[in-house]
Amino acid sequence: SPGRPPARDMVWIPGGTFMMGTDDTRSFPNERPAHRVQVDGFWMDATAVTNAQFRAFVEATGYITIAERAIDWNELKKQVPEGTPKPPDDMLQPGSLVFTPPTRPVDLRDTANWWTWTNGANWRRPQGPSSSIEGKDAWPVVHIAWDDAVAYATWAGKRLPTEAEWEFAARGGTTTRYPWGDDFVPKDGPHAGKQMANTFTGEFPHRNTAEDGFPLVAPVRSFPPNGYGLYEIVGNVWNWTADVYRSDAHTEGLRAANASPTGCCSNPRGPTQSFNPTRPVPGVLERVTKGGSYLCNPSYCESYRATARRGVPPDTATEHIGFRCVKDAPVATPAPAGEPKQQP
Repeated sequence: SPGRPPARDMVWIPGGTFMMGTDDTRSFPNERPAHRVQVDGFWMDATAVTNAQFRAFVEATGYITIAERAIDWNELKKQVPEGTPKPPDDMLQPGSLVFTPPTRPVDLRDTANWWTWTNGANWRRPQGPSSSIEGKDAWPVVHIAWDDAVAYATWAGKRLPTEAEWEFAARGGTTTRYPWGDDFVPKDGPHAGKQMANTFTGEFPHRNTAEDGFPLVAPVRSFPPNGYGLYEIVGNVWNWTADVYRSDAHTEGLRAANASPTGCCSNPRGPTQSFNPTRPVPGVLERVTKGGSYLCNPSYCESYRATARRGVPPDTATEHIGFRCVKDAPVATPAPAGEPKQQP
């Protein structure tokens, strides 16, 4: 038995065996191939960590996020091609990447067309120094780097989910393209004709029609939960996971499953080294993010699916990356002989 929730607003994910990844050609290569994986049951935050929850952590610990610290050029230059000149000092001041929509269609191969480095942007001021999260306690906290998410999870007595745990939970017991079915907008049932996730509707990145009701981040619990009771598990904000990113991780997973006597990987913890052929410097450490965000659109990144995945350097914070935590079920203590066992 999982017992009672270990923290307010967590839901029980029963665990089981599932096909991780996909063989669907309407996916990105790093999502393929599908392979059998087993995960044990665990508790998961019903929503992304909110501004209010993160504020409580900061007030209790005095923690300063990566986006609130000056950039160490000696660390940054490890991620860029050799010989890259040092940026001006004002570009090394505390800040983060803010979504800045252009006024016309742009080349989708260059993310600089819609992301702007903004000094003073951080979780408290998500769009720069003149912005605020006043009145937005229920919004997901953003501009969170991987290290920030780990620090919060540790303080809360939780941890980040593995990629396998996250994907199993996101599916909500389904095998469909989206957690709610095979149609992006359901054609029948209680949610017929309704948007089921916060994504970019219209023409990315210059014309957002906000058909889902939100041009940017939405408060948590704005959309129906999946089959396990998880809100905005896809769309809204990307979720950090514990795993190191490799673009070929599923190929390795299939090889491991085929070599197993059971034909299944049990509770995989991900690779030990990064590999991403699209990065200018090979071998730079990246962590897996899952779920897509309010900026995902079929023309650019249809990543609001359980199988979608992306590698991001752990020191990167942006206006569309957040996280949620998990916690293992408590282990029952064996009762002395002759006494009844206690459920956790």
